[in-house]
Amino acid sequence: MNPSRRQWILSSLAVLASAGIAPAMAQAFPSRPLRIVVPFGAGGVADLTARVVAQKMAESLGQPVLVENRPGAGGVAAGEMVARAEPDGHTLLLMSNGTAVSAGLFRALPYDTQRDFAPVSTLGSFDLALLVPQASALASPAELLARARANPGKLNLGTINIGSTQHLAAELFKASAGIDLQIVPFNGTPALMNALRGGQVDAAIEILGPAMPQIQAQALRALAVLGERRAARLPDVATLRESGVAGFQVSSWNALAAPGRTPREVLLRLNREVHKALEAPEVQRRLAELHVDAHPGTPQQLEQLLASEIRRWGEVIRRAGIPLQ
Repeated sequence: MNPSRRQWILSSLAVLASAGIAPAMAQAFPSRPLRIVVPFGAGGVADLTARVVAQKMAESLGQPVLVENRPGAGGVAAGEMVARAEPDGHTLLLMSNGTAVSAGLFRALPYDTQRDFAPVSTLGSFDLALLVPQASALASPAELLARARANPGKLNLGTINIGSTQHLAAELFKASAGIDLQIVPFNGTPALMNALRGGQVDAAIEILGPAMPQIQAQALRALAVLGERRAARLPDVATLRESGVAGFQVSSWNALAAPGRTPREVLLRLNREVHKALEAPEVQRRLAELHVDAHPGTPQQLEQLLASEIRRWGEVIRRAGIPLQ
C-alpha cells in the first residue's frame, strides 16, 4: 500500500475513534468522586467558596466532590497537580487572580497557564477595600489622595505578601492615581489588620470579607471599594472610580478549570453543573455571607478573563519592578 495512503487511513481512523470516545466518556461521566484542588489553605474565602459549590454539585452529579487544599508556592503546586492529572473531568483546579498573577510573577512554570488548563466556569467575585483605622483623620479617598500628593513618599499603604492580588492592586492604585506612597507588605491578613489598627500604616488594601467584622465593630473604616460597583453590604461607600481614580477597577475572582485536553462534552457538563449549583438560593445565600457575588459564565468567558488578567497583572509587575521569582 502507498505509504501516504496508509498514513491517511490511520489518521482518519484515529479521528473517527476519538469522535466516538468523547461522547461515550461524557455519558459515563462522572464514574468516580471528583476533587477540586484549591491553591489556598482551609478556611479562606476561596476554600469556603469551593466547598459550598462542591457540596451542591455533588448532589446533582451523584458522586462526592472533594476539596483538596494545596497552598503555597503561589498556587504553582496546585496548578501542576491538575495540569498533569488525567483529562477526564474528575480533577479540577480552583483558579483565581493568583493563577493569572503567577503567569507573570514566575520566571518559569511547570505548565502553560493558558494551554494546559481547560476553562469550565467562573464561580464568583469579591470586593477589595481601601481601609483606615476608625480614628483616622482621613475621611475620604479624596483626602488620602490630597495628603499623598502634598507629602510624596510619606504615606504608608499596607497589604499582604508581595505578589498577592492586594499588593498588586496597591501598585495599580499608586500608578493609576499618580501618587507616591510607600507600600508595606505584611505576612498575612492578621498581621496587616494589627498594623493598621496600631497605626503602623496609614491605610491598607485588603479583601473586604475578612475585614467586615472589624468594620462592623468600628475598629476600621472603609474609605472605598475597588470594584466596578459599590459593595452590597456597604452601599454608602463609594468606589475608587467614583472617587476620582479614573478607570480603576479591581475585584478578586474564583473559577473552575480542568486539565487541558478534557473532552468538550465533559467540560459542558461541568459548566451546566456549576450553573445549576450557583443558581440554587441556598448557595447564593451562603456565598453572600462570604461576601462573594456568585456569577457563573461560559468556558469562553473564563478563557478571555484569564487572558486579560495575565496581561494586566504582568504589566503591573513589570511597571512596579517586582523581581521575578
